Amino acid sequence: MRAIQDFYPNSTRTCYGCGPKNRDGYRIRSFREGEETVCRFTPEDVHTAVPGVVYGGLLACLVDCHGTAAAAEAAYRAEGRPMDSLPARRFVTGRLTVNYRRPTPLGVELVLRARAVEIGARKVRVAVKVEAGSVLTVEGEVLAVRIPERWLARLDGGNAAGANVAS
Repeated sequence: MRAIQDFYPNSTRTCYGCGPKNRDGYRIRSFREGEETVCRFTPEDVHTAVPGVVYGGLLACLVDCHGTAAAAEAAYRAEGRPMDSLPARRFVTGRLTVNYRRPTPLGVELVLRARAVEIGARKVRVAVKVEAGSVLTVEGEVLAVRIPERWLARLDGGNAAGANVAS
């Protein structure tokens, strides 16, 4: 099964959090599961804030990147077309809100669940929850702003369609 990130245009495939071409990044993978977009990520010791607890900046990054992936998937779905169709829909974060509800433990698989709560022509508002086991540790919201097609084309070397190319 292909992740949402597998459909990103070449110019946006190097993001530190979600870019599949960034070998040093997290390369998270987001998938549509029922009514939600879901991502799983297991923090490592290097992601420590205080012993045994995940660094908040990592959690914000996960919410950010998973939220923009959920926005892209929701935009395609709202337009009634598949993720591999053109023109490409890609989003950046306009606003990120992260609420830390409980300490997030290291060594536990985190499950991020996102839902688009508002879909507009240029913006998608996405609610994201992070669970460690069955415990809700973080809630966030991403206001995702669609990257204009002309900007994607310029970044992709003049490819007017902003082609989605998986590698």
